[in-house]
Amino acid sequence: MKKVGLLCGREYSFPPAFIARVNQMGAKDGVAAEFVKLGGTRMGEPSRYSVIVDRISHEVEYYRGYLKHAVLQGTYVINNPFWWTADDKYFNYSVASKLGIAIPKTILLPQKGYPSDVDINSESLHNLEYPVDWDGLLDYVGRPAILKPFSGGGWKHVYKVNNKEELLAAYDKTSPYCMTLQEFIDFSQYVRCFTFGKTDILPVHYDPKERKYVVDHNYLTAELGTRVVKDAQTINQALGYEMNTIEFAVKDGVPYAIDFLNPAPDFERDRITEFYFEIVVEKMARLVVDRALNGKASNPWPRWEEMLGIGPAAGFTGAPKSAAAAQSAGGPSAPAAKTQARPSSTTTK
Repeated sequence: MKKVGLLCGREYSFPPAFIARVNQMGAKDGVAAEFVKLGGTRMGEPSRYSVIVDRISHEVEYYRGYLKHAVLQGTYVINNPFWWTADDKYFNYSVASKLGIAIPKTILLPQKGYPSDVDINSESLHNLEYPVDWDGLLDYVGRPAILKPFSGGGWKHVYKVNNKEELLAAYDKTSPYCMTLQEFIDFSQYVRCFTFGKTDILPVHYDPKERKYVVDHNYLTAELGTRVVKDAQTINQALGYEMNTIEFAVKDGVPYAIDFLNPAPDFERDRITEFYFEIVVEKMARLVVDRALNGKASNPWPRWEEMLGIGPAAGFTGAPKSAAAAQSAGGPSAPAAKTQARPSSTTTK
């Protein structure tokens, strides 16, 4: 029996539906799903799960520590806990820009303040320039602009500012978070893509003002839909995420990737609509059954270094195995072949 474990928090509709669908779908192959149960993890303790779907460890440090341990024991974790721990949105923008994705102009800002339990004073910050050239930064990104955290989600601490006075007033509220200042894209369309297994992309009409999904099968033209899917596939392949939502703001026919660090996306029925909920449950169940039967723990590692031509992609858990295979073959290990994107639908069917 291969077990799929689900780690989740304050979710109500997705967890039971997902577990039931995996149990139904995986029964013939000996794959079963359940909630992960933890009560203290011993060093070297074998993992009870072939696959774990993680939707809460970003808020519970014990879970994150356990998941790293589980990867060492050979568990396939969605999403990679090592990479998710180290990742941030500013780096994501930088990688995507180098890969040819349209990205709004973005600046990483010094923090306004620091956690109260960290002893930071002026001597700690002698590497920072002062005063900050706020006018110059706004000239670069344009006015209006968006001030938002370099890591985070849920539309928290996001401000639209029209001038330096508004920027400074908003910036003064941001301690202790590190923020980015970003070009505002005055979009005509907004798309949120559910993604499953890096290349299975489901573009959806999303209204960011009302924060709701709209079932509209003809929202994107074939040409725009093809580009959105291709760009979403490229982002996920580079960053290694297999469960994600990627947001594009479309201006003058160009989809700008606005946000794509959402590796625990909202899957609640009442928010994503009954139509998309059924699709999400089905696709997530198929993904984990496949990974339980065929997945390797090294597969979810990011591939940006390979895709940018810096070097071959080499995940932590994959490295020792690759080295052993190379020794047995009597030669150095060959660079991994680039992942080929599978064709995917460009409409919200």
